Amino acid sequence: MTFAAFKALHQRRQAEHLARHGTQLDERREDSFDLALYAVGGFYAEVWRSRGEEAILFIHVFQKPAGLGAYLARVQLPAGL
Repeated sequence: MTFAAFKALHQRRQAEHLARHGTQLDERREDSFDLALYAVGGFYAEVWRSRGEEAILFIHVFQKPAGLGAYLARVQLPAGL
């Protein structure tokens, strides 16, 4: 699915597509939110929920690596690389 086609979907359909075709890369907390990062096709999707809730508040979709900044800070490469 293309970036534009995914963005055009209703949020419920986006969540279904992520569950079936996305690869969860990471989870993190920001303020009172739980975030989950997915890779799908040639783009990324960040699912936002209120902490401890199942309902999705929104899905932030992006293609540029700059959107990964908050996640890259958590990556630690082994010594010697």
